[in-house]
Amino acid sequence: MKKYAKLILMLGLAGTMLTGCKKEEETVENTPTPTPTQEVEATPTPEAEVLEAEEPEPTEEPIPEGYVVSYLTGEYVPETIGRRRPVAVMLNNLKPACPQAGIANAGVIYEAPVEGGITRLMGVFEDYDNLEKIGSVRSCRDYYIFYASGFNAIYTHYGQSAYALPFLELPEVNNLSGLAGYGDQVFYRTTDRKSPHNAYTSFEGIQKGIEINGYSQEYDENFTPGYAFCGVDDEVELPGTTEASVVKPGYFLNEPWFEYNPEDKLYYRFQYGDKQIDQLTGEQIAYKNIILQYSSWRKYDENGYLNIDVDASNVGKYITNGKAIDITWKKHEPWGATFYYDTNGNQITMDTGKTWVCIIQDTYADRVEILGSGEQSAQTDESAEDSAAQEAAEDAAASDTEY
Repeated sequence: MKKYAKLILMLGLAGTMLTGCKKEEETVENTPTPTPTQEVEATPTPEAEVLEAEEPEPTEEPIPEGYVVSYLTGEYVPETIGRRRPVAVMLNNLKPACPQAGIANAGVIYEAPVEGGITRLMGVFEDYDNLEKIGSVRSCRDYYIFYASGFNAIYTHYGQSAYALPFLELPEVNNLSGLAGYGDQVFYRTTDRKSPHNAYTSFEGIQKGIEINGYSQEYDENFTPGYAFCGVDDEVELPGTTEASVVKPGYFLNEPWFEYNPEDKLYYRFQYGDKQIDQLTGEQIAYKNIILQYSSWRKYDENGYLNIDVDASNVGKYITNGKAIDITWKKHEPWGATFYYDTNGNQITMDTGKTWVCIIQDTYADRVEILGSGEQSAQTDESAEDSAAQEAAEDAAASDTEY
């Protein structure tokens, strides 16, 4: 994994975006889908410079006093929340750990495969002050550390794989671990579920861990947010004709999907054959934006630990408001944000709201399905290969423990 690629200058934000707000006229036509394994370069012009962190462009209406535009959602949030460093919490996604508590408060969710075909979630939270229960919390895998660092987040986990430990010990990483000596001041166990599915944290616990470790809660002065949002009162209208009423990332064990509701223009999340809800609210979780981020990968060892490449640029999909477009993604420095571009090389404009990022192993790109209204899934019967993969995933899930 190229964790220390050379710093590449990012594209300036000027120029015509392929995505656009509804108020603007669209003239760009849809383009062919790139191959997920191809090498992609969104090369900036020589005079382009990395943008320093600054407030997002103002909308037509002034931002309410005491509020700022969130780096995570593009929405107006109190400045005390929106300019406080977020926390990135590893969330257990095995069936015995569902429903998760507090997940609805995450502005961004990352979902990525781990060993055995199971997925693990990472919620990026800026608004969590009222949460007495977040989790259950599980162990770290190395690629999540870099997803979290892209938001300048304090990374929160209960243990780690051996491959993650060297990165957690670097000075660039601020993390809270349940296996540290202060762990019982940050995390707690419940009696309603069996270990390892019963470790939780809270706002109070996270704040205690931050205090113990002396971490700053202010964004780094060089932080550059990766998301560029449309105005709060605007709406992104994607070009082209690719409908996205149902989105299936193609993960093996939990077999998740998203369904678009045209009334509120949100994507509702399902997995394990049912609605995915927040334990604290009892309501189904829903998202404005979905990003499918294809990534190259290999196995670290015979135990199946994955080495997902967080540096090598690749392709993907951006999905919002019932449509999808082709994109590419790129990191301009190892600890920084991931940026997303249209097929003309311009940074995409995202709609305001929460985002779910699915990390897709590029060799499983053919399992992804994006369906229009009334379209039927092509994967009607589970193949023998899929069945074997699910058995392996179940075995891994049964033995999955903290490290």
